[in-house]
Amino acid sequence: MGNYVLKDFAKYVCLNILGMLGLSCYILADTFFVAKALGATGIAALNFSISIYSVIHGTGLMIGLGGATRYSILKSQNEDEKANAVFTTCIKLGFLIGASFALIGIVGSKTLAVILGADGTTLPLTKNYLTTILCFATFFITNNIMLAFVRNDHNPNLSMFAMLMGSFSNILLDYIFMFPLGMGMFGAAFATSLAPIISISILLLHFRRGKAQFRYIPYKMNWSGVGDFLSLGLSAFITEVSSAVVLITFNLVILSIKGNLGVASYGIVANIALVGVSVFVGIAQGMQPLVSYGYGLKDYMVLKKVLKYAVITSFAIASVMYLSTYFNVNFIIGIFNSEGNLAIAQIAREGLVIYFIGFFFAGINIILTMYLSASEHAKEAFAISMARGCIIIVPMALMLSRIWGMTGIWLSFVITEGIVMLITIFTVANSGKNENDNLEKTIGNIPEESY
Repeated sequence: MGNYVLKDFAKYVCLNILGMLGLSCYILADTFFVAKALGATGIAALNFSISIYSVIHGTGLMIGLGGATRYSILKSQNEDEKANAVFTTCIKLGFLIGASFALIGIVGSKTLAVILGADGTTLPLTKNYLTTILCFATFFITNNIMLAFVRNDHNPNLSMFAMLMGSFSNILLDYIFMFPLGMGMFGAAFATSLAPIISISILLLHFRRGKAQFRYIPYKMNWSGVGDFLSLGLSAFITEVSSAVVLITFNLVILSIKGNLGVASYGIVANIALVGVSVFVGIAQGMQPLVSYGYGLKDYMVLKKVLKYAVITSFAIASVMYLSTYFNVNFIIGIFNSEGNLAIAQIAREGLVIYFIGFFFAGINIILTMYLSASEHAKEAFAISMARGCIIIVPMALMLSRIWGMTGIWLSFVITEGIVMLITIFTVANSGKNENDNLEKTIGNIPEESY
């Protein structure tokens, strides 16, 4: 059994990490090309805008992962019609929420830009980026829904390929729109917005090849069912929105300490950190189908093995990530500091070295939160996500920044993730006591070498 679980875990997680790395290239490509074309002002404007992208992305994950979790559980119980109804409801809900975001983009992007911290210098660029991203929100959300369902429908290869192709096309279009065509900030946003459309086009191959075990059916939307699967995906939404909350809080505090140069420095750190976070999200999303399926069958041995592999993988990747950043920090900053600004380089250097320590804790938090969601412990997952996303880190950032300035900003992330990790481990150890009892009984009857 152990070899079978490990093989499936490696397949799903490796493919999903690759896909998420590609997906995170959206932001890195934007940061790189915006830095080259528009300098520190452009990076600051992009950093003000990214929080809204996180909200849109988180909404898609909440619907997609929540719906796909319920879908996997229903499929494992041979409830095919109910599983199709879940997919149909997810698509309808995605379109409704996407249209709402688009309306905000058309009538309220300037006001939103000001709320996020944009001033007279950065306001035009921030408004431009926000308007474009919000108008394409439906495609971002639908893409996340499709990715989750195709992955849970035993086709992680296609999900990975779709994410990678979307990301690579974004990088290519970024260059074309911003340099040969000179489209500025709109070009960066438009390139990013076309990527999910390309990804969705690839995911549709899952239906054309006759592999899909789910389909869109004539089905009246069941709002009680919506609450069910949204609760299962809520922790994924909070995880993403927590990034937005942290981004907005840090931006406003840093703006008061170091001005737009400080925000630009944080923009470099935050956007590189998004790549790191995406790896841990890749592990979490990769293990989700296995956890949901094992939970649906009440196979507690599978749950134990998957969780063990995920935590070990997280710690190993965090170690490689931190060491790589520590020994190459100047080179990394130089890529995005196109103007060679010494103030930006100094702030960003300290930020990367301190901030990335938090990944040792953040990876475990993301994985354990997904484990709770995928095994129908939505309340516990939500509580942990809230603690991580705003309840602890916001007051921590405000307090430590008053004591140590920018150093306090970086430390607030590390300390928050460390505190939350202790809470999360305690929560997982004490959740689902009946399931844990069954697990212990199962383990007790199986020699260690057999798994």
